[in-house]
Amino acid sequence: MTKEAVFTMKIESELRDKFMAEAAAAHRPASQIVREFMREFVQRQTEAREYDAFLLRKVEAARTDMQAGRSSSNDEVEAEFARRRTELPGKAGANKR
Repeated sequence: MTKEAVFTMKIESELRDKFMAEAAAAHRPASQIVREFMREFVQRQTEAREYDAFLLRKVEAARTDMQAGRSSSNDEVEAEFARRRTELPGKAGANKR
């Protein structure tokens, strides 16, 4: 990838000095490390935005289902699974024969 843009930023001298020393200790150019940080940041932000959009779609679908009467209340779900739990021991015993 060609590098055509210049990025200038202001930071504390102490932070710059420590960063440059660590880059040198890692035998890597500071600009390479900064590019990696930037790529990672862009990736994290993109993933977070995509997840937020996914979650919003799920919430909207759930709201639509609720408005259309295609959902169950918590009490209904709890009652259904309580019923299933009482039937389960009988089914487990029948499978052992």
